[in-house]
Amino acid sequence: MLDTTVMNVALPEIGETFSTALNNLSWALNIYTILFASLTIPLTRVAERYGMNKIIMLGFIIFGIGSLISGLSNGLCILVFGRAIQSIGAALVFPLSMTLGINLVDKDKRTGVIAVLGVTQGLAAALGPVIGGIITQYLTWRWIFFINLPIVIFVLIIGLKLLDFKEVNEEVINFDIFGSAFSILFLLSLTTVLTQGRTWGWTSLTSLLFIFFSLVFFVSFLVVEIRSKKPMIPLELFKDKNFIGSSVVVVLSNLFLVGITVLLPTYYTNVKHFDALHASFMIVPVTLFIFIMSPISGFALKKTGPKILLSFGFLLMVIGYIGYANNGLNNQLYSCIYGALIGAGYGLITGPITVIGASDFTGELLSASQSVTGVLRQIGIVLAVAIFVTGLYTNLKSAQVKSENYVSEQVSGLNIPKQAKSTLIKKSIEGIREQKTSNTAKKHTGNAKIDQGINRVIKDIKDTALNNIVNAFKSLYKVAIPYLIVTLVLTFLFWKRRV
Repeated sequence: MLDTTVMNVALPEIGETFSTALNNLSWALNIYTILFASLTIPLTRVAERYGMNKIIMLGFIIFGIGSLISGLSNGLCILVFGRAIQSIGAALVFPLSMTLGINLVDKDKRTGVIAVLGVTQGLAAALGPVIGGIITQYLTWRWIFFINLPIVIFVLIIGLKLLDFKEVNEEVINFDIFGSAFSILFLLSLTTVLTQGRTWGWTSLTSLLFIFFSLVFFVSFLVVEIRSKKPMIPLELFKDKNFIGSSVVVVLSNLFLVGITVLLPTYYTNVKHFDALHASFMIVPVTLFIFIMSPISGFALKKTGPKILLSFGFLLMVIGYIGYANNGLNNQLYSCIYGALIGAGYGLITGPITVIGASDFTGELLSASQSVTGVLRQIGIVLAVAIFVTGLYTNLKSAQVKSENYVSEQVSGLNIPKQAKSTLIKKSIEGIREQKTSNTAKKHTGNAKIDQGINRVIKDIKDTALNNIVNAFKSLYKVAIPYLIVTLVLTFLFWKRRV
């Protein structure tokens, strides 16, 4: 989960190393998410057939190899290839680690274990930009990947000592080939269009074809699973009200969390011109309060029930979003406070929701539930990136047009030669398009009164352009608030049952 978001802050430095545009670098991010989401469920079924302990060790080895390739890469293609290998290893490790951890304890005592595992997932995704910023600032971006290697080696040593590799599965598990194929194709096409739709254009032929095929593959998957005697995803999961409710909450909570943790580093590096470390530290309040509140909420679940915790969690996230939509982006202290509220809210949600989603299952159903939950977390992350980044791109384009129109209006009113007006307009617009609002060129004529008027207009242009960019971020959170409120209302559908 950590490697899903750890690259975000390091992208500018990687772009400089490879002399490539950030738009192309997005594949290094997206290939990980796409393959992770696509392969998690079928690879879990493979593990059930051949032994979870053996396969999880194989997953760590594959992940380590992918990390090494990524860290040593000398070009974008090699980096993308390394990230793809990483994602295959992660798709093996993630659900199996959850299942193995839960199976260590009896069903009536596993609330705490599930809560802790849920904490690590949400915390890892939120910690990614922070760790990425620290490593990028003090080492190089390559250490984002190299740091995984000693961890992998340590896990392999411990695993070889503690795990039983002679495990025998008495039940012969038939591998659902067609179900696996259609699930991979569905998730592959869905996550690809969600991550690349903005670049291609949402109404372009390529995007529409991917959307069409994702629907075809999804329907085909459902038909195969309904008819299969041994479906890849047991349909019994979706007869469980706890699991259905938790699935919806997993997607939405991750969507609203990542909407903050992905955009804030971008805002502070590109708009406020913070360095990578400073920008990453602005996410610390989010991660800190996830860490504090998640275990508390997981253990409080039996006493309070899910409704109170989930409702209060989403309420805190609503307040945080309202803050960012107003003055949170203008003041670092306010940003930290609102980030803490969002982290606390997510923490109150992620502990209980992980417990709720697994509370009714054992054995094969437990493994399947964890695989599906892992995929849903990734879909929430992908949806957040697709929705918020696309919205930001649209808002910034609108802000740019608004600022350019303002430049023309203000400069036209100056009492200077026509050629001087054209030069000032051109340089000001260039600064706006490059988002270098603090470096708009000044024009001096030698006439103090005229220079004063020019400088005043330039300052107004700078302030207006910066304000338009800030509002481009704020408006995203304003638009999201009603949807968060609807989600808050939906949490009341959870009954008062103790888990």
